[in-house]
Amino acid sequence: MIIQYSPDGGEMQRFDAGRLRASEIQVIERTADGRWTDIKDDASRGDINAMRVIAWAIKKRTEPTLRFAAFDPFEDELRVLFDAREVRAYAENFVDRYASEPEQLAKTFGELRDAAADREACEQIITDVTVPKDPAPAAAGAGPLSACQRGRA
Repeated sequence: MIIQYSPDGGEMQRFDAGRLRASEIQVIERTADGRWTDIKDDASRGDINAMRVIAWAIKKRTEPTLRFAAFDPFEDELRVLFDAREVRAYAENFVDRYASEPEQLAKTFGELRDAAADREACEQIITDVTVPKDPAPAAAGAGPLSACQRGRA
C-alpha cells in the first residue's frame, strides 16, 4: 500500500507502507490505539486517521522530530494507492469474479488503474492476468525421450 500525500501548494510525496520496520509498526499501533492489521485495513478503505498515522510514521524517517500533531493534512490531501503486488492480487480476483461479465470486468479494471501507484505496471499486470494461458509451454520441453526416460541406463 502506498499513501500519497499531496499538500496544497506543496510537493506530492508517496509513502510505501508495504515495508515498515517493527518499531514503526509499534509507533503506529500506539499512536492509532489499534492493531496494525486493523489500521492497515482501515487505511486501504480510505480511513483518514489510519492514512495519517501511517504517513506520519514513514515521514518521520526523513523528519525525525516531526510531531503527530504537526502533521495535520486536509482530508483530500491523503490517498491510498496500490503497489504492484496488491494490483496483481486484485486483478486476479477480478478475473475470477467477473470472467463471465466483460463489461463489469472492464469497469473494475478501470477503477484498479485509477488506484494503482504505477499505472504502467498495472497495465502489464492486467494484460498478464487476462491473456489466455497457453498450455503448450508445459509440453514445450517434451521432445524425444532420453535414454534415461526410456528406461535405458
